[in-house]
Amino acid sequence: MTEAVCPFTNGLPTFRERPLDPPEVFARTRAERPITPMTFPDGHRGWLVTGYDQARAILVDPRFSSRGSLKHLAFPSDRAADFDLEKDMPPGQFEHMDPPDHTRYRKLLTGQFTLRRMKLLAPRIERIAADHVEAIKRKGPPADLVRDFAVPMSAQVICELLGIPVADQERFEADSAKLLSLDVTPEQAMGALGNIVGLLGELAARKQAEPGDDLLSGLVAGGELSHPELIGVALLLLVAGHETTANMLSLGTYTLLREPEQLAALRADESLVEGAVEELLRFLTIVHIGVQRTPLEDIEMDGEVLKAGETVLLHLPSTNRDPKRFPDPDRLDVTRRAIGHLTFSHGIHQCLGQQLARIELRIGYSTLLRSFPGLRLAEPVEAIPMRDNMTIYGVHRLPVAW
Repeated sequence: MTEAVCPFTNGLPTFRERPLDPPEVFARTRAERPITPMTFPDGHRGWLVTGYDQARAILVDPRFSSRGSLKHLAFPSDRAADFDLEKDMPPGQFEHMDPPDHTRYRKLLTGQFTLRRMKLLAPRIERIAADHVEAIKRKGPPADLVRDFAVPMSAQVICELLGIPVADQERFEADSAKLLSLDVTPEQAMGALGNIVGLLGELAARKQAEPGDDLLSGLVAGGELSHPELIGVALLLLVAGHETTANMLSLGTYTLLREPEQLAALRADESLVEGAVEELLRFLTIVHIGVQRTPLEDIEMDGEVLKAGETVLLHLPSTNRDPKRFPDPDRLDVTRRAIGHLTFSHGIHQCLGQQLARIELRIGYSTLLRSFPGLRLAEPVEAIPMRDNMTIYGVHRLPVAW
């Protein structure tokens, strides 16, 4: 294919013309050249994928590696470089591994993340959501649904699942946010990482001495992970399971409050919530830095030759807005069958905790809408600060009244 002017010469743009839509340049690129050249902020020449079919094909192709040592920072950032996943992070970050190493960790975790176990958690999640709603009502309007609902609810669920005491939850919440910020210095990010690793190290030692019936104790009892590996796996589950769900809860609520017709439809028929969760996951796709793969050999696709070693960035927000897969994709429709979206990725690296996330989101949205029939934004929609400076998209705060 003839070389065209590449709009991505310094990584991915972060400015959004409309807060709920990816930057407009992605839609134009997807229509013209769904696999297009991209230069990463460190100067690496690779590729950007914005088409649904192309991304889905790459995610299941074993010729594309997920190894962390091959990846590059995708956003322009004050960070001098992203973490060295092999040097700075504890072992066990299996989303950055290929088989057979990935297979070993994935198999151990799959045995703990069963659908049955997730469903058994549902009554407890309902209680947690209800408790936070009652606390909000006692305090009275206005409330910040990020601070008062989404963050503490998701933190409590993942902490109880892992077996982290309530007293330790606040210790990791601020550090988790700092770890995923694009604005902090490398020293600040490393400090946050060190704090969380320290907390999890203490916890893993306690589980080895006094195991309970939680997920981390189950891994300890299995005896197949070393102490550093336990810390690494717990770190991955804790940060990923907390940040993604918390931001989907708050950003999804913000989106519904901006879309009164969709909100009314959901209020009129609560049975729509399951499909609405899938549609919000598709429409919002909060992992807006995408995922990376690196071809291990030269691969031709869509007339392009992706050479071995050239990192390929799959921009999931754009792939989930591909009109060839989802008709009228820029319109939120809570009655849509959004099956097949790539928000949880696809293939062997598909999100392990997706069923837990779905259960939390269904319960979270339903509890909020049922508890607050008059829920509304307490500030103009333009005043809500968006998380375009974070690796997980969302709102920094969500002031509401009722």
